[in-house]
Amino acid sequence: MAAGGGASEQLVRVGGRRLRVTNLDKVLYPETGTTKGEVIDYYTRIAPLLIPHVIGRPVTRKRWVEGVGTQDHPEPVFFAKDLERGAPAWVKRAPIQHSGGAKDYPLVGDVPTLVYLAQVASLELHVPQWRFTPEGERGDADRLVLDLDPGPGVGLAECAIVAGWARTILTDMGLEPYPVTSGSKGIHLYAALPPGQSTERASALAHELAKAIESDHVDLVVSSMKKADRAGKVLIDWSQNNGAKTTIAPYSLRGRPHPTVAAPRDWDELADPHLRQLSFDEVLARMDEIGDPMEALGFHSGGRDAEVGPLSAYISKRTAGRTPEPVPTNPLGETPHGEKPTFVIQEHHATALHWDFRLEHDGVLVSWAVPRGVPHSYTRNNLAIQTEDHPMSYGSFEGSIPAGEYGGGSVTIWDDGRYDLEKWRDDEIIATLEGRPGGPLGRVRLALIRTTGEGEKSSWLLHRMKTDADGRTQPDGTVVVASPQGDEPDPHDEPTASTSEGPAPTPATWPPHAEDLRPMLATSSTRALARAAASRWGGQPWVEAKWDGIRALGVWDGARLRLFARSGNELTHRYPELTEVDLGLGTDRAVLDGELVALEPGGRPSFPLLQTRMNLERPGDIAREAQRTPVRYYLFDALVEGDRDLTTLPLRERREVLERVAAASLPVVVLPPVFDDVDAALDASDQLRLEGVVVKDPRSAYLRGGRSEAWLKVKITRTQEVVIAGIRPGKGGRSGTFGSLLLGIPGPDGLQYAGRVGSGFSDSTLSTLLKKLTPLRTDENPLIGVPALDASDALWVRPELVGEVEFGEFTPGGILRHSRWRGLRPDKSSSEVVRED
Repeated sequence: MAAGGGASEQLVRVGGRRLRVTNLDKVLYPETGTTKGEVIDYYTRIAPLLIPHVIGRPVTRKRWVEGVGTQDHPEPVFFAKDLERGAPAWVKRAPIQHSGGAKDYPLVGDVPTLVYLAQVASLELHVPQWRFTPEGERGDADRLVLDLDPGPGVGLAECAIVAGWARTILTDMGLEPYPVTSGSKGIHLYAALPPGQSTERASALAHELAKAIESDHVDLVVSSMKKADRAGKVLIDWSQNNGAKTTIAPYSLRGRPHPTVAAPRDWDELADPHLRQLSFDEVLARMDEIGDPMEALGFHSGGRDAEVGPLSAYISKRTAGRTPEPVPTNPLGETPHGEKPTFVIQEHHATALHWDFRLEHDGVLVSWAVPRGVPHSYTRNNLAIQTEDHPMSYGSFEGSIPAGEYGGGSVTIWDDGRYDLEKWRDDEIIATLEGRPGGPLGRVRLALIRTTGEGEKSSWLLHRMKTDADGRTQPDGTVVVASPQGDEPDPHDEPTASTSEGPAPTPATWPPHAEDLRPMLATSSTRALARAAASRWGGQPWVEAKWDGIRALGVWDGARLRLFARSGNELTHRYPELTEVDLGLGTDRAVLDGELVALEPGGRPSFPLLQTRMNLERPGDIAREAQRTPVRYYLFDALVEGDRDLTTLPLRERREVLERVAAASLPVVVLPPVFDDVDAALDASDQLRLEGVVVKDPRSAYLRGGRSEAWLKVKITRTQEVVIAGIRPGKGGRSGTFGSLLLGIPGPDGLQYAGRVGSGFSDSTLSTLLKKLTPLRTDENPLIGVPALDASDALWVRPELVGEVEFGEFTPGGILRHSRWRGLRPDKSSSEVVRED
């Protein structure tokens, strides 16, 4: 959320939450003129770096309601443990017992909560070195912290020296320390602790470390808390590892005359004789340049994966008393009862109507959200998105979840009953369900087939199994997944002519000419425009996911595949797992259109991961990387089959050919599903963190090399192709490479400056890019409109390389905000780059 001035009160929406913000022009730091709006903006932008270090930890706050004042006239500060009575209900909280009773501490795990805390002038956020367990109890210590606090006569430089001594000891112990300039006077050192360390043991360890360093450097170090002993020395404050103590959180602002920050640093910076504390605007600039130097310690003790039981995710999203849903305290689920397992299908009128499909398994209800419900026929599949496991007691739940709570809306039971399980695998479930007598479901055999992702938010197809005239399922138990058009292949059909054995016909136009290998392109659009276009197309949307890879036309000769980029360059040698084997695409020749995709371990397509493959040339490098980062070929169109040019046929008919060609292919060839609901497909893509969707007219022909409004791309993640025009030298850990790249987008007057990108680079990417850019160095500035500050130390390069960034928005001046590097686009030329509005 970008804060602005003007009105004294505004109602804003942040991360799906409604929040009232006031007095955005109020100055909280008089000596710098920093306003509440700027503080809110800082916490909004720094959230991705801050949250991993505080999530799951109770937050104690220091609030400056009237601002911090000045050095000579400071304003009062208030310590806040208990969450304010007027705090929004959606702010998560957890109780801790005190002598006067329990206090509800806020838990910071999202941007809206940070914005709320900033709105009430909670400038400093302090957390302990432990996290709550899923049961709501105080957990073990997961971090060690040493607070290096300079006494009179010494400063930050001496703290850095002591930090180096502590680093040597910690590293020898197998504990990697991470330094943070505290934003006040000293330095904090953090190190991850192995599981099972009580806060008492952590505190004792820190005390012994402090005494050991003191004994070796008695002239500069003190471990005693007595103020009289601290003159001319650095205190190693070990006491903050006590379970009742807190330390200012990394990336928190400080309530000092200037808006400094507890800023994670790298060790090269600590060796700088001019080391100083950093202000909030400097920290934001560093975020764009180098990311989080302390990233390896983020989410320590399982901020991402601390689920010790299958119901941990469910419990973390709900608070008993604020929702009528059952909220168990035991995250482990129930003991299976030995009877036939139960199921329930609930109609859920939330933000959008959907049905929640839940199967009892291992003491919980494994759950999916199904936007279109159970398919009425075996001739169609419906999308199902796996959600968090639910408690068994949820099987009888009906009621209204309050607005603002997770899943707010009415829930009613559509049908329930018991089921017979045939198969339960990670990627496929088959069961026969029998609902209530006279209920809407009846007796039905269903299959759930996972298509992408793993666990919560993974994407599945819900399929009704085919039955014979007596209503019984097929005797062979075959799972036949219907095509989205409803033309389900019969598993007992004889092979068609195109899949039978024998010599393939020689196509009259074989091999295809270069002009035949130009893919059809989509036009940028929005959700509303795509939905309206689908209505014009007869109300039958054809929606495909955007798979975040690189476009490739495949030329199949009946035994081997050749691959060509949209530029016409051949890619065959780079992907031996696809081109040096018989993929099983039949004996006929074919030209296919698709996407080369690399998958993360969880199954999500990753363009940055694909970068490790895109530019390799040496066979040895290609073979090694193919083992580490295998690539799949996601198909979505067929241009030629045998001696037939298919491009004049409607898309629906080309899909039928594609399904036939790929029917017996190897698993490295993927035929993704087609959806028939624009909103459901976009919502699923958003949940799976995909790039977006392409909405197509199922009647459309294939326009080689042309861009058509019969194909509309709707992006969720905003990405932009850019031309690299310059390099800004790196500092600190990047002194040997570069700090950021200066970017341009072609405009009517030339290459228009579009900002810079300094984050998203791995060490190998930095090295690779520098090698590619160095030969392109030039003394001429190729950009129009580059600010003098950005141009002051720029090293210009000829604008030949094209890259891709993801970003938040364009400023009115055409500058990319919050850009992050995704990778080079060797398949694109600089003349092809256009602004994606």
